[in-house]
Amino acid sequence: MTSAQPPAANPQPQVAVFMGVSGAGKSTLGAAVAAELGWPFYDGDDFHPPENVAKMAAGNPLTDADRRPWLARLHALIADHLARGEPAVVACSALKKSYRKQLRAGNQGLVFVYLRGDRERIGRRLAQRLDHYMPAGLLDSQFADLEEPGSSEAIVVDIDVTVDEVIRLFRSRGAGGLK
Repeated sequence: MTSAQPPAANPQPQVAVFMGVSGAGKSTLGAAVAAELGWPFYDGDDFHPPENVAKMAAGNPLTDADRRPWLARLHALIADHLARGEPAVVACSALKKSYRKQLRAGNQGLVFVYLRGDRERIGRRLAQRLDHYMPAGLLDSQFADLEEPGSSEAIVVDIDVTVDEVIRLFRSRGAGGLK
């Protein structure tokens, strides 16, 4: 006589959003973690409409109204991945709690990874970055908009965290879908 085994837990698919101000390392670290996990990576900057890119390149900060359609596109991307049961990593500033709320709406299995750093360290990084349309002069506006998430809303890590440390933190939080 055999005993019935409970069904194996089916881990919930997961999308990780690497968030923080410009220059925090969202794209670099997010892409590295995605590569290590074998997940697709999406840079939120690629989802901005051309008018947003032009505005930032001219040194003008985006408004909430400017960000609304951009966040809607990212929300749809996240929802699509979760609906298909496919994990992904997304880099997105998600500076305000309302932006994170918009991204999270209905998206069970979404986790934020907040890359926290001080103005001075991130400013040095931006000054060395030559391949991005976002000028270092907008960093102050990014910090002005930033509503730092706490540990109940995001995995909070220092900007100098390693890929291995991020993966370990995911696993320690019981993140579904991580390999």
